[in-house]
Amino acid sequence: MTEKQQDRVQREKGERSRSDGQSIANDPTAHVVLYQPEIAQNTGNIGRTCVAVGAKLWIVRPAAFRLDDKRLRRAGLDYWQHLMLEDAINWDDLTHKLKPRRFFYFSRFAKQSIWDASFEREDVFVFGSESSGLPDSILDCDNPQSLRIPMRPEVRSLNLGNTAAIVLYEHQRQMRMQMEQ
Repeated sequence: MTEKQQDRVQREKGERSRSDGQSIANDPTAHVVLYQPEIAQNTGNIGRTCVAVGAKLWIVRPAAFRLDDKRLRRAGLDYWQHLMLEDAINWDDLTHKLKPRRFFYFSRFAKQSIWDASFEREDVFVFGSESSGLPDSILDCDNPQSLRIPMRPEVRSLNLGNTAAIVLYEHQRQMRMQMEQ
């Protein structure tokens, strides 16, 4: 096995090291932000997906449920203990904590398709609440970092958990392609 292949296997197992030799098993591959989520089960499913790909989940308050909600943990199954999770008291708090990373905003109204975006390690993916999406104060649909998942006009929107999974696995696909180059 070549050194490049060994590095790829280690990355996929979460056994990487930083340039300073420290383990980065707890460093997230990406950051998923749920802005004022309303449905505990969606958040639990997204948390499970985050564990699957090594992403960190952020909750921007207020959420419509408590982080110890039974429905949240049930949807996250027994993976919840492995989740990298943090909350932010508001949007400004979150952006301060995640500087200087790149932010991508998801909305069905965005002009740019996810398939035209180039992702990098530790990118931040921001999703709005289930009923109202992201507020205008955060989302600019013309911003090239505002993205949509293409779908037929008969469908108004996808489930938030499905949307986050599509985004995270596209991010993973792109990261793998970058490692193989």
